[in-house]
Amino acid sequence: MPQRKYLNRELSWLQFNARVLQEAEDETVPLIERLRFLGIFSNNLDEFFKVRYATVKRIDLAGKAGKSVLGGIKASKLLEEITQIVIEQQAESLKILDDIQHQLKDYNIHIINEKQVSAAQQKFIKNFFLSKVSPALVTIILNDLPEIPSLKDSAAYLAVKMVMKEEKPQKGISKLLDKTEKDRKYVLIEIPRSIERFVVLPEENGKQYIILLDDLIRYNLGTIFNIFEYESISAHMIKITRDAELDIDSDLSKSFIEKISSSVKDRIKGEPVRFVYDMNIAEDTLSYLMNKMGIESTDSIIPGGRYHNRRDYMNFPSLGREDLLYKPIEPLPIPGLILQTSLFGSIARKDYLLYAPYQSFAYTVKFLREAALDPKVKTIKITIYRLAKISHIASSLINAVKNGKKVIVQIELRARFDEVANIRYAEQMQAEGVQLIFGVPGLKVHCKACVIEREEEGKTKRYGFISTGNFNESTSRIYTDYTLFTAHPEILKEVNKVFDFFEINYKVNKYKHLIVSPHYSRNTFVGLIQKEIENAREGKPSGIALKLNSLSDYPMIDKLYQASQAGVKIKLIVRGVCCLIPGVEGLSENIEAISIVDKFLEHPRVFIFKNGGNSKVYISSADWMTRNLDLRVEISCPIYDEEIKQEIIETFDISWNDNVKARTITSKHDNVYRNSSTKKLRSQFELYDYYLKKLPGTKPEKNKKKIDN
Repeated sequence: MPQRKYLNRELSWLQFNARVLQEAEDETVPLIERLRFLGIFSNNLDEFFKVRYATVKRIDLAGKAGKSVLGGIKASKLLEEITQIVIEQQAESLKILDDIQHQLKDYNIHIINEKQVSAAQQKFIKNFFLSKVSPALVTIILNDLPEIPSLKDSAAYLAVKMVMKEEKPQKGISKLLDKTEKDRKYVLIEIPRSIERFVVLPEENGKQYIILLDDLIRYNLGTIFNIFEYESISAHMIKITRDAELDIDSDLSKSFIEKISSSVKDRIKGEPVRFVYDMNIAEDTLSYLMNKMGIESTDSIIPGGRYHNRRDYMNFPSLGREDLLYKPIEPLPIPGLILQTSLFGSIARKDYLLYAPYQSFAYTVKFLREAALDPKVKTIKITIYRLAKISHIASSLINAVKNGKKVIVQIELRARFDEVANIRYAEQMQAEGVQLIFGVPGLKVHCKACVIEREEEGKTKRYGFISTGNFNESTSRIYTDYTLFTAHPEILKEVNKVFDFFEINYKVNKYKHLIVSPHYSRNTFVGLIQKEIENAREGKPSGIALKLNSLSDYPMIDKLYQASQAGVKIKLIVRGVCCLIPGVEGLSENIEAISIVDKFLEHPRVFIFKNGGNSKVYISSADWMTRNLDLRVEISCPIYDEEIKQEIIETFDISWNDNVKARTITSKHDNVYRNSSTKKLRSQFELYDYYLKKLPGTKPEKNKKKIDN
């Protein structure tokens, strides 16, 4: 048995992000998409430092080793390992960026800096700066300030050094040595977030040009500082990442919205956890800034490239170049569920499954719009975790209130990094008469569920949906998620019980169908695994197939190890963190684990238990992480419709058989692509074909339409 039974969560996460970086490096991925993967890599890293690195740092500063919760590694040692890995990954990402930019030139796309501006581009850049950029600039001269103003979390700054023409009076050793010293001024310029990072310049001779906003500002430094007499000026980028933990005010007189809003504002004062700087910055400038900002050696100090905030590459302009992008797919209809007719009539007869983005999210919007207009609908209850910036979901709920329906919305204000948007929608909905529930004390509400009550023939009939993903039009185009539409009376009665729990927290309901966190999930899943162990020992069909975003709860991992040792075959598809070590003799030799990173972000949670030949299948909002099992309200929903059950098993198998974008998870953290001599199968492409085949009248030859380029 190995010394360590678990992979460290933080290191496992960094390896997930390395898989994202692999997509940026992959020559088969269209060029502009590769740039966007670099943006995702950078954005992920920002969030990692705000949350996970910050947590480990708090453990270390508290004087605790934290080995029991950190997979057997001391907090101080882990901080060192993280920093080293990140430095290596950052260096690799810079090489990839440079390679992509060189390849873009072959397609007549040129990303230029301030020293490459042509005479023809000067006028455009000057006018753009004066009209758009200059009014938005925040420029801070540091020399005369007793301390540096609090820098915004993850904002990018140009650190400017001006060497002045006039000599400083000689003092101390300089006077003795008869050495003159030039006065230096240090200035910070905040890169405005209100302006697109990539400025598209006029086309010249069939060539497209882009300059980063940072370089456009550098080009205009002379204009910004024209009141100063300097002999040289230089500008290098820096960035601070702060601890993003919310410190919730305990003032009873404040509303929950006020507390969260205030806490989000206070994030800008969070302790710095990462300082990234341009490795070419002058030593004196770097020392000055670090002293001024109080950055210590315990912080993660990372030399970087010329450009920071590379998350902006997620929004790199398309430039009308469809040849350098994934071809968009047309989301498919759900057979038998027709958008032009009443969904309630169809759902009353049978359950339907939506698998976005392969199938259209419009069904979810249509369901709520129909509920908002239908005179027979009396009540709508829904949970909201993350909404789109422009949300048809929120509009439909407000519309329902205006039509006299009772609308109850459980909105999670602590949805990390979406707090501001959720507060805005909460205030808007509250003003329109929507009844809001703001979570449960001590718990986050992460479940994705909706139930409506409709009066039919003098009785109340319930309809609803339960999902693995957020009710968000934007993410539904890029996140893969299942949504079950059902009129199953027992399931929806229990969903209603969950909403009762939101309002009466001390009452713990019992459930026969749903698996609900925090009260039942852990014990129920342990029981389901135990049943597979017993079936294996009795020679009955056994097996477990799980699709998760994260697997990090040690007791659940131990139970899977126990199942493996009993001979239960276990298949794991884990997109992100996986602390379980598969394939270890005597521990986990019956467990295989893969991770798929591709065009779409794999987001569903699916649990399949063979159960002696009569499979039990669940879709869920919950990962197997301690917080999802014990500290959040989550719903795992059983699938009773045999066709849908088979569909989920088949779609899992398609993902499992991926041999193009699947990486094998091992203790080595090497992210090796799964090797196979069989026909190439890229699961996200194959899944679209799978649903295309299900459409009436679809011929096999039409099945050639692919997701990709």
